[in-house]
Amino acid sequence: MNERQKLNDLQAQHAKHVAAAQDALNRNDQAAYTEAMDKITALNAEIEPIQAVVTEMDRYAAAGAPAFGTDRQDMEEMGRMLAAHQPVKLDLARHFGGLRQDSTTLATGTLVQPQGAGSEIRDGFAGQTSSLIDQVRTENLEGMGAYEEPYVVSDMEAQGGKVATLAGTARTASDPTFAKAKIAPYEVDVTSYVDRNLGRLNPADYAAKIQTMALRALRRKINGLIVNGDGQNSPDMYGITTAKNTAGTAIYSSVALGAAIGVDTLDKLVYAYGGDEELGGNARLLLTKKTLQALGALRGTNEKQRLYKIIPDAGNANTGRIEDGGTIVPYTIVSGVGDSKLLYGDPANYLLALFGQYVIRVDESVKAVERMNAILGDAFVGGNLVVDRGFVVGTISGT
Repeated sequence: MNERQKLNDLQAQHAKHVAAAQDALNRNDQAAYTEAMDKITALNAEIEPIQAVVTEMDRYAAAGAPAFGTDRQDMEEMGRMLAAHQPVKLDLARHFGGLRQDSTTLATGTLVQPQGAGSEIRDGFAGQTSSLIDQVRTENLEGMGAYEEPYVVSDMEAQGGKVATLAGTARTASDPTFAKAKIAPYEVDVTSYVDRNLGRLNPADYAAKIQTMALRALRRKINGLIVNGDGQNSPDMYGITTAKNTAGTAIYSSVALGAAIGVDTLDKLVYAYGGDEELGGNARLLLTKKTLQALGALRGTNEKQRLYKIIPDAGNANTGRIEDGGTIVPYTIVSGVGDSKLLYGDPANYLLALFGQYVIRVDESVKAVERMNAILGDAFVGGNLVVDRGFVVGTISGT
């Protein structure tokens, strides 16, 4: 067992004991809590030196890994390096914003058997990811340990009065209020397994498929982080529904939507967003497919016609618009939102920070008996809302 396998095994044990400690704490079982924490402390002592070794191994691999583009010559060279189990780099910023690699075309004749073979590796529905990651604002913060984005909480307010009354007096001050949103790096790991027979493909096809799989897994994970954050009590990466500033104040606003989806659900969200004298511009609805179905199922009481017209975008079935008479609400389907919430706001109000390049490598040792290659990817990302009340989080109280 190599150092990375040892680390994975210890971390799995660590997670189990943390869950046990949390459960004991919830049950007010002090003895079980103390026992679990003792095991966690002992594991920490084992994990730390191994983690340090693995970190140094990864740092060396990342530092020495060449970065490649996406033209055929780069793909061929990258494929040769991946086949030789050498690490390579991909520039994250070049792959976000409109990345849609749902399938990889293979050269004619590749893997052809006597009975014939298809020329395309088809991913099916499992290969689809939400477009949310393409809609948020992204910024490259490579080399920074953390970042604080200032934003306005309240504007200045002009005063007025009679000239004779105000003459010779100090005018009432009205100062703006500012806050800061902290953005810190959070590690995202990607592990995928492919049959070693993929190595029989020509180098360009082998590299392209690995790149597609790894980046797709990264996008799927980050979409969930953008919505819900990393789940820690003191988050490193904040999501739309957990966004707080450095003072601990929520950056999003909230609205109760009642016990179930109803005829006024969209109105409550749309009119809760934005300032007192405007409707928020460039806003869109983030919701699950099930919630979208519930909106589409609403019917009038008299003519029993559908209240909303749902029109998916022709080029991307993950997005579309909901039409309610003269009101048009763009939407994006995001499974991470959950069926008890709807989010409404401008995705550009969320800043997704890229703290470094995405490194992928191939490891044969993890599943050697199964003849599988492990595709391992590592990235550092961060995020937070950077506009006050940049999203409205609507909650449905019923089940």
